Formats: sequence, structure tokens, C-alpha cells
Amino acid sequence: MSVIGILLLTFLSYMLHGASTVKCNVQYPEHPVHTYHQAGDLIIGGIASHGVFFSYAKDFRTKPPPTMREEFIMLPKHYQHILALAFAVKKINDNPQILPNITLGFEIFDNYYSGKWTYHSTMLLIYTLEIFFPNYSCNMEKKLIAVIGGLDSLTSLGMRILLEIYKIPQLTYSPTPMMKDKSPGFPFYQMVPKEELQYKGVLSLLLHFGWIWIGVMVMDNENGERFVEIVFPMFTQKGICLAFIQKIPVVTFISDLFEMLHKGEKIYDTVIGSRVTVILVYGESHSLGLFRFASYLSNEEVDSKHRKPLGKLWIVTAQMEIASFGFQKYWDLGIFHGALGFAFHSNDVSGFQQFIESRSPSTTKGDGFFKGFWEQVFNCRFLGMFINKEEENICTGQEKLETIPALYFEMSMSGYSYSIYNAVYMVAHALHAMFASGLKYRAMMDGGLQIHNQTFWQLPNFLRHSTFNDSIGEKMTFDEDGNLVAGFDVINIIFSENQTIMKIGKIDPHSSPDKMLIIKRDAITWNSWFNQTQPVSLCTPSCSPGSSKQVIEGKPFCCYSCNLCPEGKITEIEDMNDCYDCTDEKYPNKRQDSCIPKDISFLSYKEPLGITLACFSFFCSTVTVLVLRTFLMHHNTPIVKASNRDLTYILLITLLLCFLCILLFIGQPNKVSCVLRQTGFSIIFSVAISCVLAKTLTVVLAFMAIKPGSRMSQWVGKRLGYAFVLSGFLIQTGICSLWLSISPPVPDADLHSEPGKIILQCKEGSLILFYFARCYMGFLAMTSFIVAFFARKLPDTFNEAKFITFSMLVFCSVWLSFVPTYLSTKGKYMVAVEIFSMLASSAGLLICIFLPKCYIIFLRPALNKKELRIKRNC
Repeated sequence: MSVIGILLLTFLSYMLHGASTVKCNVQYPEHPVHTYHQAGDLIIGGIASHGVFFSYAKDFRTKPPPTMREEFIMLPKHYQHILALAFAVKKINDNPQILPNITLGFEIFDNYYSGKWTYHSTMLLIYTLEIFFPNYSCNMEKKLIAVIGGLDSLTSLGMRILLEIYKIPQLTYSPTPMMKDKSPGFPFYQMVPKEELQYKGVLSLLLHFGWIWIGVMVMDNENGERFVEIVFPMFTQKGICLAFIQKIPVVTFISDLFEMLHKGEKIYDTVIGSRVTVILVYGESHSLGLFRFASYLSNEEVDSKHRKPLGKLWIVTAQMEIASFGFQKYWDLGIFHGALGFAFHSNDVSGFQQFIESRSPSTTKGDGFFKGFWEQVFNCRFLGMFINKEEENICTGQEKLETIPALYFEMSMSGYSYSIYNAVYMVAHALHAMFASGLKYRAMMDGGLQIHNQTFWQLPNFLRHSTFNDSIGEKMTFDEDGNLVAGFDVINIIFSENQTIMKIGKIDPHSSPDKMLIIKRDAITWNSWFNQTQPVSLCTPSCSPGSSKQVIEGKPFCCYSCNLCPEGKITEIEDMNDCYDCTDEKYPNKRQDSCIPKDISFLSYKEPLGITLACFSFFCSTVTVLVLRTFLMHHNTPIVKASNRDLTYILLITLLLCFLCILLFIGQPNKVSCVLRQTGFSIIFSVAISCVLAKTLTVVLAFMAIKPGSRMSQWVGKRLGYAFVLSGFLIQTGICSLWLSISPPVPDADLHSEPGKIILQCKEGSLILFYFARCYMGFLAMTSFIVAFFARKLPDTFNEAKFITFSMLVFCSVWLSFVPTYLSTKGKYMVAVEIFSMLASSAGLLICIFLPKCYIIFLRPALNKKELRIKRNC
């Protein structure tokens, strides 16, 4: 491990936390103050985090270090922040419409990433260089009106302590936690959006790509703790769980350096070895250099041929600037290639690149940062008294900045630089508004001491309401909390000679949370580990449709098992917590991942069963008509007369209507068919059975009347038979009328009896009256059967009693077997069973009663004679 590597890891950790919390043995010798200044009527101050003078031992393996050496180390990319402020002041001074007759100047000091130097540099801005007179300005040419800084929140809060005393507006270009005691008039403004907007943007990005199992890395400081406290409940509520939260340790003592290096290496190996694909990194401006150093140390311990594939996608927050130290130029960047992240919104500013290209050692004046920057980016040294020409690479001044890789210095304006650029313009427009309002600018006196001019204490009020359009017409203004109303750029981090980031989307602060993320997925360059396809970050493979999640005890909620849905339930999308039922009109498919509309089912004329029953109905109706025609043709024959012709005709007509009534049960049910099918059949069939009963009773009464002394003769006649038929008809009609008046049959859809089918049927209404009508028919049938059974042996040539007995036996058998069969079937087959029972019972009457008579009429006409009847009776 090289000395310079140990030095820089210590330095990076130190930078991330500031001197207010770091206690390491860092020396601050009397070195020249790095500053960049330009005279002007009004001065804008700036605190830059550009570099640090760091003391380190030549050999850190000895404790304590025997000798110390001092070296200035910097991140070259941060020099652009300084140039952005200088360029903005130049453009404002060249534009007479903003501040006519007034020249802006600036003074920029380096805080060396140190709390001590932050206070020192802030005091240099407020007071006079080299001599401090609190509450007085001894340099009348210097009128400080605002300060821009700093690069991280700790620097900004350190500056606030002094600037708040003098009500000097501070415009910070990094997210800084809101102070609870901040009053509406406090001159503190952030040239970046609210940090809460970035949290929501990260959440939207994770949900957009379906990354619900992630790891989190934060710095072990207050900012890292605050980040975890905010995002953990926010992410959990939306179904994203954190596999781990790794805190990058901070070097607090130089003696702990080796232990900290070991911890950092272990954390890196733990993160890389985990199954998590997506790592969210909440760092600060220099974190990338630290992470690169950790990966470099870990990889040096393993032969490159035996390194495990990393397979991680990094998501970085806007605070992390994509920058590295010059000595890391040849380190492998593969681990970070293809990462996604957020950046402060930026635009191309015309003239900025030309402004950078025009800078050279021979033309740059007043810039104390330039020499160190030039030497480090080009790895050379300017001639001086301590330079050994043979050992050092001498700077010629002819080097070109555009040849530097973008990772170390960019020619286009970064998000941080764009925020600084807009901050200068915000101050200028506020001054313009203040002067335009009629406030007088008092000229400063020549020499001597003078109390701070009270006029510029009004500037914060104008600054709060200041607004202007940037270079491409975007409106720049503050919200009520002093944050810039703006969004974030979504970036794809790639590494090439001339580019490090590619804008692939943005976070729109004016849109609803579900629409705030705008991203071009096709523009993303994924790491080669993922074969240029979108990576997946799941603890458990998604539960496919047709199954639901079941949380595994003791593991994060996004680690679960998948259980198939129980029968009758579905899930249509992945990773559902519970299965659910389909609507009544639909049913689950075999895979249980969607609902299928149920088939409409009813006994139709278009299916074989319906056609068969309809044909049989027509056949029986035809046979009944033929029998009726036969009896009408043989109207005066003995066999017709003996069977009570009028009742026979009524019976045949009712049987014909029974056969035709069956057609009401076939086809799609409607209001008319539902009302007529049951009541109509009940009344018609009751008349038919009443006719059979009347015929039987007529025979019995006729034989009883011929006995000597019998009074039954007065009851024998046609009127008795008509009375029985009429009474049977009226009673059943009364039952059906009551049925229709109370709860009539109506069309209904049975959605549950058969899976996958909607059965169209007739709901019988009042089941009590339905069964009562059926029982009345059974009562008539049983009465007919009993009477016919006792009359079956009466001495009559054409005695129908035995045929009626057999027909009633068939009727009772059919309807007794009907009940269990009807109750055990479902759907259209229930209707089919009912139709079959009707056909069987009606056909039983037709066959058992009329077949023997037709046999005699057609095949044994000799038996159909009156003489034969008399002879047999004798």
C-alpha cells in the first residue's frame, strides 16, 4: 500500500466531515492563502472547497511518524466552481442593463475542507484582509453584499454562524438541512432544490425499474443518519426494503488509520459479496474518490484473473460529484460504469467553454488557485527555486485543458457550477430591483473607518423575491423556505475521454409524485455485467400471476415465498399479497391468473338435448292428435262410448297441451315463459288427472248404482264427471293465482352452481306454493290410483280401471323419482329432468289408457261391438 494512498484515504475521510468533528493530527502551517479576487464597486464573496494542505509522514508504518511532510492536494474538477463565479461576474459586468454604472467584483477563499479555515476565510471576507476589526470595515473599496458557499452542508452551516450576525445573504450551492429556528427573514438561500424532492425522485426511480431490494451506503455522520431516518419509512411504505445499511467510517485519529482502512475494505467486500444488485449511495462531494480507493485496495489483494464479478448497479445522489483525484487516473473504473444518479439541474451556458479555454498561465491574473490546478491536472511543475529540472516535469503553459479527461475536469458546466452561476445572477437581479425601488446607494468614503452601510441590509428582502430567466429561459425563483424552485437531472454515469455523465431524464417538481420522474430508458448504458439489459434487484423472484406472497419469518418483508392461489381465486399481476375472487360474471382460468367471462347456459333449441326433447314433445303431440282423431272417427263405437267420450276428449286435449307446454321450458327464459311454464303445466295436468279420476269414479258409481236399493243412481251421469274436472281445475287455478299474486316466477341467473357458467333459469318465486301445486297434482294422482285399483276387477268388457291403475302407477313412480333426481342436478339439466318427468308422466297416461283401445279399434275391430259387450256382461 503506497504512502500517497494512505494519505488520500485519510484526507478524503477528513474532507467528508470537516475539522469540527475530526481530531486527527493535521497541521495548518503558515502557507499562502489561496484566493482569487477581482476589484469592483460591490463584492460577492465565495468560499471554495478546492484543496487542503495536509501533513503526513513519509513512512506511516512507524508510530508516531518520525518526520512530517506537507503537500497541497485538490480535486481538479472543483476548480470549475471558481471559474463559474468569475464567469458570471464577467457577464454581468458586460451587460449594462442589469447593473448600470456599477461594477461587481469578487473574492474567493479556499477553506481547505476544514472547519477552522471556513471560519478564517469567512472572516477574511467580512473584514479586511490580514487585520480584523470586528463590526468595522477598514477597506472602503471592499463592500461585501453576499457570500456564495459552500460545497457541503457542514461548510455552509459553519459560514452561517458569522454571516448571520451581519445579515449578509448566504447562497449555498449544496443541500443543507433546514434550521428549525430559521425565521422568514433569515438571509439563507439554497440554489438547489429541496432535498425531499430528491428522496421522492430516488423512490420513483426504484419503483420505475422494480428494484425493491436494495443496499444503502452512507457516511457515518449526521447527514448519513438523517438520510436513513427519512428514507427508511418512506421506502418501506412503498414496498422497498433495505438489505443492509453500511456506514463508511471516518478516520478520527492518525493512529486508527490502519484499522479504518481494514474496516473500509471489509465493508466493500461485504457489499460486493451480497446478493443485492442495486446499491444506493448517499455521499458528499468527494465520496467517489473514497469509494474508488476502497475498491482499489480490495482488488489489489486478489489476482485479477480470480476476481469475482461485481454485478452491482450504483445509484448516487446529487451531492456526489463525479470527480476523482489526479493520481487515480489509471485506476479501474469498471465498478462504477453504467451507474445511475441524480445531479443538480444544469444547462449549457454560452461562452463558458471559451472562457475556460482562454485561461493560460500567461494571461490569468489574480487567481491564486490556477497554478496548483494547472500543475495537478497536467502532472507538471512550474519553474521555481525548489524545482529539480531533471526530476520534475516542467509546465510549458502550452498544455490544453480540453485534453483532460472529463472525470477530472469538464469543459461544460456541471450542476454545482450552474448553481453558482445562477446564484451570482440572483444577487445581481436583487440589486437591480433594490436600486430600482428608489433606495439610494451611498458612495463609500475614501479611507478611514466607517460603520457598515445600512442600505444593503435591505438586500435579503429583495433577494427572497428575486426572479429571472436563465440562459435557456427557465425561471429562477425561491420558494417560501428559501430553496430554488427547480428539479434534478437523472444521469447515467459513463466513462470516456470527453464525457462522464449522460442526462437521461429529470425530476419535475411541478408534477404529481407518480408522474414526477421522466426518463428515457432506451438512452441508458448498463454495465457489461448485465449484458446491456436492465438489472433485477429482488430478494425473491417475483411471484407469478396465479400465486401470492407469504412473508418468511425473520427476513425482510421483500423476502418471501410464493404460494399458489386456492381454488376459485386468482392474482392477475406479480407479487400480490393476497389472492382474490373473480366477479360473479367471471371465473378463474386454469392458471388462476385471470378471470374469464362465464358462458351463458340454458336449455337451448340449438343443442342436441334441447332438440331431442323438443322433437319428442312434437312426436307425442302428433300421436295425441292422431288418437283424438281416431276416437272422433269412431265416436259411436262401443269402446269409445264405454270410456265416457266427453271426458276422453278433454283428457286427450289436456295431454296435447301438456306435450306442447314442454316447449316453454326450452329456450332462454323470459318473464312470459317463466310465468306460464309452471302454472300452465300445473293447471293443465291437474285437469288431465281430474279427467282420469272422474272416469274412474264414474265407472265405480255406475256399478254401485245398479245394485238393488242403491241411491247412487241419482249421482250417475255426465254432470258428475264434469263436476270433478271443474273442481280439479278451479282448485289448481286458485293455487296458481295465489302463487302469482304473492311471488311469481321470474327470470334469474345462477352464478355459482356451476364453475365457469351463468345459468339462466326461472326462479320459482314462492317455493311453498310451487311444491303445494305439485303436491295437489300428486294428491289427485294418488286418489285416482286408489280408486282405480279397487275398481280394476269390475265386470265390464271395456273397464278402464286396470289401465288407469297402471298409468297412475307410472305417474307416481316418475314423480317420486323426479324429486331426488331434480335436487341432485344443476343448471340446464334440472330443466331437462323436469321436462323428462312431464313427458314420461303424460306419455304414461297416453300409452296406458289409450294404447289398448287403439289396439282394439285398429287390430281387433271384432271386439268393438255392442253384442260382444252384452254377451260378456251376461
